Amino acid sequence: MTAVESRPAGGGTSQANEAVGELGKNSGQRPFGARVMAFVALTKPRIIELLLITTVPVMFLAQQGVPDLGLVLLTCVGGYLSAGGANALNMYIDRDIDALMDRTSQRPLVTGMVSPREGLIFGLTLAVGATLWFGYFVNWLSAWLSLGALLFYVVVYTMILKRRTSQNIVWGGIAGCMPVLIGWSAVTNSLSWAALILFLVIFFWTPPHYWPLSMKVKDDYARVGVPMLPVIATNKVVARQIVVYSWAMVAVSLLLTPLGYTGWFYTAVALVTGGWWLWEAHALLARAKEGHTGGKLKEMRLFHWSITYVSLLFVAVAVDPFLR
Repeated sequence: MTAVESRPAGGGTSQANEAVGELGKNSGQRPFGARVMAFVALTKPRIIELLLITTVPVMFLAQQGVPDLGLVLLTCVGGYLSAGGANALNMYIDRDIDALMDRTSQRPLVTGMVSPREGLIFGLTLAVGATLWFGYFVNWLSAWLSLGALLFYVVVYTMILKRRTSQNIVWGGIAGCMPVLIGWSAVTNSLSWAALILFLVIFFWTPPHYWPLSMKVKDDYARVGVPMLPVIATNKVVARQIVVYSWAMVAVSLLLTPLGYTGWFYTAVALVTGGWWLWEAHALLARAKEGHTGGKLKEMRLFHWSITYVSLLFVAVAVDPFLR
């Protein structure tokens, strides 16, 4: 049973908090193994996998070869701790609306597998631990970048932007761009134009990556009053914005080669994958203009492709130095 099974859509925040509190009182109903998995779930491992995909390849580019593998491991552990802490704190803050949304109704703080107090302490511990980890085992520039990303996600995105503006994911997505800078700084203890370009690639990638998912679950966001762009705008308007950001993303991704940071292999991958992305983005716009909704809109095609795109592009970032 979850905290939302017997509550009608649109229920209040106080109801959600009360239900979560009741579920968290009886620790006897929370087996140890399930509790461990619940704490792991608080870190959102699948999202962190995507963040590491953008961190490690940048380390290869910064090194122009194979970086110290021990450093790679230390950076990945620090990145997991930092992102995990941010995600746990995000779930603590959003537990009221998570209880009312279908896609988040099984999160640990909603089901009561983890209490709000435990979630808060866990998130703060990971945040402090990640900062110290980076500072002592990597370098302090990476530590401050990591802490900045965490604070931006928790404070700027979750606490300020998410429930107030349809541009929440645009500016809140900056936190998701920071692993690129962290990967570069971990190797060089500095930043560069290459790191900034890849930062901008992720910045322009984030809205057209997330908006298709938001289009599919917009009723969830509408129910809790979160003004994601698909909630307040038509599918056609959202699709147009997706196309605009997609063109900017592909254009920025091609800047690495003329500036001398990458060669033919990365350029070929960026052109092919970027071209396919633009095809999918324009196809989504065409379907939106034709008035398709539901399954016929096929918005999740672009969402799934977006994950493949960023994975292939950053693999190319890692491989390219060996082919120049």
